[in-house]
Amino acid sequence: MQPSSPAEVLRRLHDLHDHLPAGVVAHAADGRILFANRLAQELLGRTLEQLIEAGPVNEEWTFVHDDGSPLSPEELPVNIVLRTKAKLAGLVIGLKRDATSRWLLCNAYPEFDGAGTLQQVVVCFTDCTTLKTTQQSLEESEERLRLVLKGSTDAPWDWHLASSEVYYSQRWWNMLGYRGDEGYANPDGWVRLLHPGDVPMIEQYVNELLPSTRDSFSVEFRLRHRDGHYVPVLARGYVSRDATGLALRISGVNTDLTERKRTEKRIYQLAYCDHLTGLRNRRFLIEELEHVLARGQRSGRYGALLYLDLDNFKLLNDTMGHDMGDALLRQVARRLRSTVRHSDELARFGGDEFVVVLEDLHGSRQGAASEAGRIVAKILAVLDQPYQLDAFVFKSTASVGITIFDGDATSTETLLKQADLAMYNAKADGRNGACFFDPAMQDAANRRAAFEAAMVDGLSMGQFRLFCQPQFDGEGQLVGAEVLVRWQRSERDLIGPDHFIGFAEESGLIQPLGAWVLQESCRALARWREDGALGRLKLAVNVSVHQMRDPQFPLAVGEILSGTGAPPERLYLELTESVFAENVDAISERMHALRARGICFSLDDFGTDYSSLGYLMRFPLAALKIDRSFVRDVDRSPGSAPIVEAIIALGRKLDLEIVAEGVEHEAQRSFLVRGGCSLLQGYLLGRPMPLAQFEQTYRATAGHA
Repeated sequence: MQPSSPAEVLRRLHDLHDHLPAGVVAHAADGRILFANRLAQELLGRTLEQLIEAGPVNEEWTFVHDDGSPLSPEELPVNIVLRTKAKLAGLVIGLKRDATSRWLLCNAYPEFDGAGTLQQVVVCFTDCTTLKTTQQSLEESEERLRLVLKGSTDAPWDWHLASSEVYYSQRWWNMLGYRGDEGYANPDGWVRLLHPGDVPMIEQYVNELLPSTRDSFSVEFRLRHRDGHYVPVLARGYVSRDATGLALRISGVNTDLTERKRTEKRIYQLAYCDHLTGLRNRRFLIEELEHVLARGQRSGRYGALLYLDLDNFKLLNDTMGHDMGDALLRQVARRLRSTVRHSDELARFGGDEFVVVLEDLHGSRQGAASEAGRIVAKILAVLDQPYQLDAFVFKSTASVGITIFDGDATSTETLLKQADLAMYNAKADGRNGACFFDPAMQDAANRRAAFEAAMVDGLSMGQFRLFCQPQFDGEGQLVGAEVLVRWQRSERDLIGPDHFIGFAEESGLIQPLGAWVLQESCRALARWREDGALGRLKLAVNVSVHQMRDPQFPLAVGEILSGTGAPPERLYLELTESVFAENVDAISERMHALRARGICFSLDDFGTDYSSLGYLMRFPLAALKIDRSFVRDVDRSPGSAPIVEAIIALGRKLDLEIVAEGVEHEAQRSFLVRGGCSLLQGYLLGRPMPLAQFEQTYRATAGHA
């Protein structure tokens, strides 16, 4: 075989270079391009002749760093090798040409002759644009992930199941108060940090997760903090599986739930707990009572609902302030909590009302009632003990209503109504006691509801009538009258105030009824102004404590006077002493506001209720009314006469009119006149009569008794 000529060898070498998957450029010792294979020509966009002619510098392309800044001539691979006379490997540079960019992986090496003189530098480069773009994308993704995790409270972790290699991020350790793994960076490390109560649950969860086909998970548990407390965490993430479904690794993040749990607890407390006493509130009790009834139905055993109301709590609030009232409620709650069983539900139902639900008492109603009675006795005894309220020792009691239930066909609303009715019955029996509900109470409640509806209808249909009972001075001269109200339910059914005033006060109907009475009374006074006899009369109108509680009452009276044109100096508002058990300052302010308009006040039933001489000095009173119980026995009881004489003397000293009511016998009248009583009223002198009849009887006459 003939040996190949040098030209043939060179041609074959060039062919070989043209088929290489890399660009090859040979540079002379002065940097000139001597040779470039086909791929190099394509990448550089020039033919070999053009590259040779261009010389070592070409303005049509730019080599750049990773950040896009151009390489200086000294940083070009060929110049680095020419300068260092050493090989160059793995240099990545960018090539920008014709608005396009390519990334090249460059290797370069020098060639020397036998004398060690540098002959040329060969630069090989591979297009790694796809690889570089992928790398940049990964770096950007990694940076985004780093920023996301930096701004997140989540702690990443990864568990490689095949190698048992576990990765915990630094945030994972920080969440638990550790500086590093401290011996826990292994597959069972986190298990040793688990709350003992969560270990069985987590083991079961993992054992079910791995062989399943699920690729995501979410589970809550607790991990021990370095200082000993447990941190609630939520672990969630994904399971990587191979084509057969075999789990390869578990990756996820842990989220610290401490703040969320704290917020949830706070929301729960706001929704279901009473902020003052810490007990359950009305909402919780009503919801829980449904479950109690269901459990009672299943068990067949009876339970009991106790409705407690503190006696005279409003008096404490009004006389000593709401702070003292709140302090009492907190102490009552503590005593109740220490008295009832742990299984019993205890709640503050509102104001000074508490409810206790007793479950699983007895299999018979009688047995359950007996057990409930014993518990109530303990409650009443513990609540009867004195309370220390700051510097004061306060005595308080409670009234308790009890209803027994077994869960059958009973609603929570019904139980609460029954216990409430029983509680009011306990109060009616004298307070500081307990009363069981029975059907008769419900019947009474139904009758009361019907009576209230009838009163509402009566007010709207004008069924109420004004009556007047005349008042005379000691010489028998008519000087005034007291307004009384009757209810004309039908032509033959006239109801006296004793049968509906108390109910009106309890139901709140006293407000519209009292306003109507006052309106009609002022209209009568306005009519009487021009009458020779009636125009000089004073008209006394009873005012309820509920009306005096209203801050707008003085304004309402003023509007009635202005609207009717009634002379205010002829109007006497009669109050009972119970009104002074209210907010004394507020009542005094309203009375003085009305007195400034010319209205007078009379104190009714003096000496029978919260009597105090301080009232006579503090409030703008014009008259005292001796209660009929003293007048009735004044001529035959040695105890009544001195009381009446003392009241009359007191009135004279304070320049107050003294009115005696219930005068039915001449002996009574004579005693009172001799004693100096200002005004007399009673059946002996004149019975109550309809307003129109009163006007007809006493109009245009002097009206003697």
